Amino acid sequence: MSDPVLELEGIARSYNSGKPNEVTVLRAVDLSVAAGEVVALVAPSGAGKSTLLHIAGLLDTADSGTVRIGGATMTGLGDAGRTAVRRADVGFIYQFHHLLPEFTALENIVLPQLANATPRADAEARAMSLLETVGISGRAAHRPAALSGGEQQRVAFCRALANEPALLLADEPTGNLDPATSDQVFEALMILVRSTGLAAVIATHNLELAARMDRQIRLENGHLVPMASG
Repeated sequence: MSDPVLELEGIARSYNSGKPNEVTVLRAVDLSVAAGEVVALVAPSGAGKSTLLHIAGLLDTADSGTVRIGGATMTGLGDAGRTAVRRADVGFIYQFHHLLPEFTALENIVLPQLANATPRADAEARAMSLLETVGISGRAAHRPAALSGGEQQRVAFCRALANEPALLLADEPTGNLDPATSDQVFEALMILVRSTGLAAVIATHNLELAARMDRQIRLENGHLVPMASG
């Protein structure tokens, strides 16, 4: 397997630290994810999976432990440095699409590329290519309100991959969709991930979807536990 894209070592995180109502959500978590590997993160609500994804994606900081992305240690980076890494190397997908309503599907995918100094013509070409990959290039000129829930989430997937990140972090990406649409949208996500060869950690409640990924891990009592495949 290729070198790790994401490495977490000894990650610990508590809230209300030192107080009687202190809650520890992560306890010495270790995780390594290689390029081309899709890892399912399974946990009930409130178990800390969003916290883990936020720390991995530099949206939050751990109380202790080390985060490495692409072999580079993220410890000690200031806000500007963390923002630069997120913009260039990390893609995020959430349960809700959070598309900008005043812009078209194509423009929602172009904008993060422009923020990363990509020439507009190149950004538009990549946006259209991504939309073609997930089968909705014909909806490129539509604003989010004119798209179905599944189409909106596919646009969000494309936006997350717009800047060609090395790492994708997805938090219940199909959790807001009905079962049939969820299955279709998940398949579109896997096509995107497989075609780009990035490393991906996808949090989900859906055990059937988790079983379709390369590896399954469960977050239990602040620790990551491997799950039996198949």
